[in-house]
Amino acid sequence: MLWKRNWRPETVMLLVGGILLAFFSASLAVDLLRRAGIAGFRAPDDCGSVLLATLGFHGAAIVAGILFFKLHGIGWREISGLETAGWPRQLWLVFVALTLALPVMFGLKFLSELFLKKMGWPVEDQRAVELIVAAKSTGMKIYLGFFAVVLAPLAEEFIFRGLLYSGAKKLGWPKCGWIMVSLLFALIHTSAPIFLPLFVFALVLTWLYEKTEGLLAPVIAHSLFNAANLGLLVIQEKMAALPK
Repeated sequence: MLWKRNWRPETVMLLVGGILLAFFSASLAVDLLRRAGIAGFRAPDDCGSVLLATLGFHGAAIVAGILFFKLHGIGWREISGLETAGWPRQLWLVFVALTLALPVMFGLKFLSELFLKKMGWPVEDQRAVELIVAAKSTGMKIYLGFFAVVLAPLAEEFIFRGLLYSGAKKLGWPKCGWIMVSLLFALIHTSAPIFLPLFVFALVLTWLYEKTEGLLAPVIAHSLFNAANLGLLVIQEKMAALPK
């Protein structure tokens, strides 16, 4: 498992700093290009704005992950957890985890939306959902789908399970790390209706990481969850477009 490896503290700090620098640089670039009136950056859902916003953090995290594993001599089988749990076990655990977690998550989302409406607070979609709905071209919709199903799970699982949770375990704080990293995972998605469901989902993803001692099962579960939500969004759009 990754947390058992000897990490170079200076390498970890440089990689984390690089991810944050890339994120803030991309945000600054989008703002400056928007103010300058450059085509493709005039609105948050324009092509250039979306590309920089998504790749500034997630793209940088994937590059950082590749460098991290290379510099520490960690191979694919160790990263994936296939040395501990083969494909059949990994897929079975993913199936069990999603089967048990999804009803709980959808129930929590329903209750969260009900509570927000009762309190008179706006029920807003996650930013990623808003971007997909507002996408002006089929190409951009395809890219955002690829981002949601492939890039986001890879980047987020490296950061939250591979780096932050593993780091907490290395420091001797596994339970605290499990809770706090899951809370952070839910918080960064900045959507009140899905905060509790994502917290539960993050707990499940960490459980998969523990059971398989690798990132493959959490990435698959994360990807399938995002794909399912994307499919529901497409169905909703198709239904809304039907004549009444």
